[in-house]
Amino acid sequence: MSFQEEYLFWRLAHYFISDQEYRIVQLSKEQNEIWLEKMENKEAQVIRLLRYNLDWSNWMQKDIELTAMNGERIRKQLAKSSINVINFYVTPHPPVDDYEFRIKEPFQFPSNGKTKVQSIIFDRAHYEQGFQKAEGIFHDSFAFSIEENYSENDIDKIKLSALSIASNKVKEEKNIFNQGKPFFTYIFMIIQVAVFLFLEAVGSSTDTSTLIKYGAKFNPLILEGEWWRFFTPIILHIGLLHLLMNTVSLYYLGTVIERIFGKWRFLLIYLIAGFGGSIASFIFSPAISAGASGAIYGLFGALLYFGAIYPKLFFRTMGFNILLILGINLIFGFSMPGIDMAGHIGGLIAGFLAAGIVHFPRKKKPALQLLLLVITAGLFAGLLKFGFNEPGRLLNEQSALIMAQEYIEAEEYDQAQNLLLDYSHDNNVSAEVYFLLSYAEIKLNEFTQAKEHLQLAIDKRADFHEAYYNLALIYVDEKNYIEAKKCAEKAVELMPEQTDYGNLLKEINKYIK
Repeated sequence: MSFQEEYLFWRLAHYFISDQEYRIVQLSKEQNEIWLEKMENKEAQVIRLLRYNLDWSNWMQKDIELTAMNGERIRKQLAKSSINVINFYVTPHPPVDDYEFRIKEPFQFPSNGKTKVQSIIFDRAHYEQGFQKAEGIFHDSFAFSIEENYSENDIDKIKLSALSIASNKVKEEKNIFNQGKPFFTYIFMIIQVAVFLFLEAVGSSTDTSTLIKYGAKFNPLILEGEWWRFFTPIILHIGLLHLLMNTVSLYYLGTVIERIFGKWRFLLIYLIAGFGGSIASFIFSPAISAGASGAIYGLFGALLYFGAIYPKLFFRTMGFNILLILGINLIFGFSMPGIDMAGHIGGLIAGFLAAGIVHFPRKKKPALQLLLLVITAGLFAGLLKFGFNEPGRLLNEQSALIMAQEYIEAEEYDQAQNLLLDYSHDNNVSAEVYFLLSYAEIKLNEFTQAKEHLQLAIDKRADFHEAYYNLALIYVDEKNYIEAKKCAEKAVELMPEQTDYGNLLKEINKYIK
């Protein structure tokens, strides 16, 4: 074969690798056959180049069928619904017999038709026809000037250039995923397991008081100035299943992020995402919360940023899997009660922004990084200002009851009273609020208000035996034994096995007789 065909073969390869950004899948030992792929190009995901002296069309037909089989194997490996293979033949002359009917229409893989092979012949007499067909597929101009003669040096030069470009692209892509070895991923995994074991040792990881004591996100205490509760929830987990799910997720996502961004950038992304998740939970979810989920969603956000900067590499390597897993998690989170989706979404957004702030190792985009830093700082500052200026919106009855109970246990009865009074004016308030408020008022010797709130508790819940009992005690203290007896009898009726109720009734009867 003359150097003209060899030059055209490598010129086509160079064009597809350099201009169209195809990647080499396979190069034969004789270097006369190259398989290229670019899954982003739906019209031509795979290209096969063959430099061969075609003689008979039946050989070409068999080769097309083998090409389709190889394309079908690639389709299955990549789990694609369909694939188009463009099959180029570079030959001095076309087959000697009738061949046009064999390449007029794409050949479809017989069993399912999911793999199609479109063949194009470049021969000396019909180069222009080949270029025209190729231009129709790739929508680009194939303006290659083909000379009559080429030297071996010409061939080596174009071949070396094509292979060097392909090799450099592979090295560059590998370097993106080798920016560091996982370190902080393992550190955080160890910390959260150790903290979980500590919580189980001192109480329980599912106990509300224990969680609050050791740093869970709890809006009332954050509003009192305990700002560290924006960070400490990252290493706390509620129950073994919660810990296992987040630890496994951290292992798989964290190691990838550290390899892409490096360990110090990972640390910043993880902490900023955790902080952002806690802020979002603080603003939009008054319930107590804990867990690394916000920070872990931030790692998803960092991968989305990676996809925004390197979309082709992202979708070729992990993109669809990441989007699928993220979508499943979001659907599951929104459909299940008790999941702090505000923290998850906040972490996702914060992780994306944090990844943009730190960007990639040895790659700087100062303007973009500065813009994202300003956006992130402004967003965090705005949310915090809103939260601290509108504290009433960040509390619910449950958190108020928990906080009031904490005040009562610390014998800070006036603070418990002030907190619960804010909720006692709501028509939808529960009986527990009135009851706990009355308890604080009894401790403050405000018996008139305590009686009023105990009666409101009973009106809300007719079976509230503790409220009847406490009301009976107040009437006894006021020497109103008739009313005291009525309340004590009701308490005994509702809970006869409670000995304190029966003993109180006996004492009251002594005074009446």
